[in-house]
Amino acid sequence: MNTFIVPIDFSETSKNAARFAAHLSSLVYNAHLVLYNVFDGIQAGSDSSRLSSDDEARKAIMELALRSVQSELTPITDAKITCIAEESNDFVDALESYVRRQGVQMVIMGITGATRLGQIFMGSNTLKVVNRRFSPVVIVPPDASYKAMRNVMFITDFKDVDTTIPIAPIREILNLFKPNLHIVNVDHEHYVELTEEYKGERAKLHEMMKEFNPEYYFIRMYDFMEAINQFVADKSIDMILTVPKNHFFLSNVFKTTHTSKLAYHSHVPIAAVHS
Repeated sequence: MNTFIVPIDFSETSKNAARFAAHLSSLVYNAHLVLYNVFDGIQAGSDSSRLSSDDEARKAIMELALRSVQSELTPITDAKITCIAEESNDFVDALESYVRRQGVQMVIMGITGATRLGQIFMGSNTLKVVNRRFSPVVIVPPDASYKAMRNVMFITDFKDVDTTIPIAPIREILNLFKPNLHIVNVDHEHYVELTEEYKGERAKLHEMMKEFNPEYYFIRMYDFMEAINQFVADKSIDMILTVPKNHFFLSNVFKTTHTSKLAYHSHVPIAAVHS
């Protein structure tokens, strides 16, 4: 069974990520979609003992709210949908534990919430989940709507590709969509001709990716984000695929700013896969 999990905090952003996941699951045979909520336990008394009856009541309320989201998704997909509410004081720990126990293939989540508190919660936790490296993560921006993934952009630095690119999970993602694959490198040190080192790395990467008939682009620009934004616009990119080595790329993509630099791809989901 192909299992996808969507963390739900009941913000519109998390519900939008759930809609995206439902559309995606409709493409996958024997898919299972998990709507997942983590709630804090209630403590009381000088000994900080838990009020178990209140915790059970909160769990029931969260499950009821999740089923309301589920009812919105059933017209979109035939996939099995499960609602899970768990008590924990650490969302990321709880999510990682569930993903590992259940063999989840992919986490699909939003990047900001509907409120300022939601923005802090979902934004920081999304990057924490990416950093934990326990699952591929598809990050769905607040205004993203699902559409056919015709053009996927894979960003790479073309360095040690045979040891740094996790080809198996990347293949799984690409096989979901069967897109036109655009492999992009941004490096201001490129000159008229590519170095022999780059040509060698490209040859190795092509051997890994040849089943997807990729096209290659080497962009000589100093401003990395400007280059990415322009490419997204020029090639009508529907998803960005990246192997993040740090938060630089993701945190810059999702800064809470309205500058024109981000306007081009504010609607483009990003799939983050770690080696």
